[in-house]
Amino acid sequence: MIRKYFFKGLLCFLPALMLGLPGCKKDLNLSPESQLADDNFWKTTSDLSQACNYLYTFLGGLGGDDPTGYPTPLQDNYSDKTFGSRSVGFGDGSSIAPATSNEWNNYYKLIRAANNILEKSKGVTGDAATINRYMGEARFFRGMAYFELVKRFGDVPYINRTLTLTDSLLYTTRAPRQTVIDSVYADLDFAAANCPQPDALAAADYGRITRSAALSFKARVALFEGTWDKFRNLATANTNLQAAVAASNTVMTEARHRLYTTQGADSYYYAFQYDGGANGNPIQSVNGPQVNYTFATNKENILVKLYGQNQTNNIASHNFGRQYLDQANIAPTRAMIDSYLYKDGLPQGKSAFDSSNNQTSSLTEFENRDPRLSMSVHNRTLITPSIGGLIPYVAGISYRYRKYWVVSDWTANISFINFNILRYAEVLLINAEAKYELNGNISDADLNLTINLLRNRATGSDINKLPLLTNGFVSANGLDMRAEIRRERTVELAFEGHAYWDLLRWKTAETVLPNAILGRKYFAAENPSGASPNLLNGYVLLEAASFRKFNPSRDYLWALPTQEIALNGKLAQNPNW
Repeated sequence: MIRKYFFKGLLCFLPALMLGLPGCKKDLNLSPESQLADDNFWKTTSDLSQACNYLYTFLGGLGGDDPTGYPTPLQDNYSDKTFGSRSVGFGDGSSIAPATSNEWNNYYKLIRAANNILEKSKGVTGDAATINRYMGEARFFRGMAYFELVKRFGDVPYINRTLTLTDSLLYTTRAPRQTVIDSVYADLDFAAANCPQPDALAAADYGRITRSAALSFKARVALFEGTWDKFRNLATANTNLQAAVAASNTVMTEARHRLYTTQGADSYYYAFQYDGGANGNPIQSVNGPQVNYTFATNKENILVKLYGQNQTNNIASHNFGRQYLDQANIAPTRAMIDSYLYKDGLPQGKSAFDSSNNQTSSLTEFENRDPRLSMSVHNRTLITPSIGGLIPYVAGISYRYRKYWVVSDWTANISFINFNILRYAEVLLINAEAKYELNGNISDADLNLTINLLRNRATGSDINKLPLLTNGFVSANGLDMRAEIRRERTVELAFEGHAYWDLLRWKTAETVLPNAILGRKYFAAENPSGASPNLLNGYVLLEAASFRKFNPSRDYLWALPTQEIALNGKLAQNPNW
């Protein structure tokens, strides 16, 4: 595990070591921290390991330590699936080209740190395989940073070395998107070849990059790029989709991971609680004894953002439940709720169980649905006991989602629940979607290896709660296989920060985002505040369509920060910004 001594100690000087800036100490009689580090650090593989620890601080998560400055799930607010703080600017078309950007600055900071490690590793003595392992970690993070830049900005400057003040690359042009992506693949392939399998990872190293993490992230990148290309008629679509299939196939066939099923039909819910429900005790007090996080605890987790175990072993901690969930700053919308199927496997408008036209309370819509709805969004029928008491059900005017909500943490206003950055469920979804988009179809056998594993986990293998997805079922009920594969992804990965990016790569943002954003059906008797909200057809109106717009000739890419363009005259702004 990446221990707290590193984050509270080495973080003070590692930014200096990585970036060549002054360290934490202010005594001008001391040698510069960067010089001290270069003279006395970079000697052993242990030094290399500690240097790589700095890279993990750039992982997105549930706290304000995300490179964006906000929790990763908040990115769903850019879509139509959640609404709350930071919704403005993306779905409503009100963005303007910013002077600076946290994403641009922080991901290039990460790239510089990774490049520095790769360069300094040449002087480290020790076991070659160990050195290559930490070089693999550095290349993983460099690849991750470039992908995060590309999916926001498109073509970006490619920097593969640390820069001096006179380096010509300071004023380089933007490299073509696919060129950057090919470099990402190369970095991830190196990481996959040199980082250990998760079951070979020492328990104390849980949370570090593994072979399966590198392959899974490559699959994520390749699916994004393959579908981005396909729906823009680019020649590189099949190459990227093939890479997605190959990488996800490898993770599946190497069989180090599996879905978390320890809690039976409730396992989907408990996969987002402490320790994934280990030892039948899924919810624990933040100050009480905790089961140590290890690969064996929950083999669905491929890469997690670690926050610690309790107050005495606090890596970072956060108050996500109180700050964001309790305040409905990330609130599910009508579009999200409507994504969930009914228990006959049919969507709203087709199912005999559809109650949307005759709701008698805010709980009606939870009946006869895909069980993941009640495991993801609060309702009175699924209240979970815990050390801290009961999760309160408040109807009001907003939905509240349940993922990562731990009652004892809400009471204490501090949480150590980890964020699942990569989990095996996503690998299965990538495999299914990439195969469908590559071939224009998917076999029932492949559906059973992917999507139907997810459905079986959600229902405890009870098809009366949700039938399996087959080509015959799709055909018999007038469904569309692509839409059902996308629906499965939307539901399984709900509130994990994927929704907006999926709309961009599918090129559906232009039709989805201009729509009005609705909340729950309004029942005055259930509104504790007494204030009547704005309504549309009986539903709470969170944002009217008149405030929503999306310019397809502009908004699929973000604007480059204007200060970067001013500093580097070779940088061209994205179209129509």
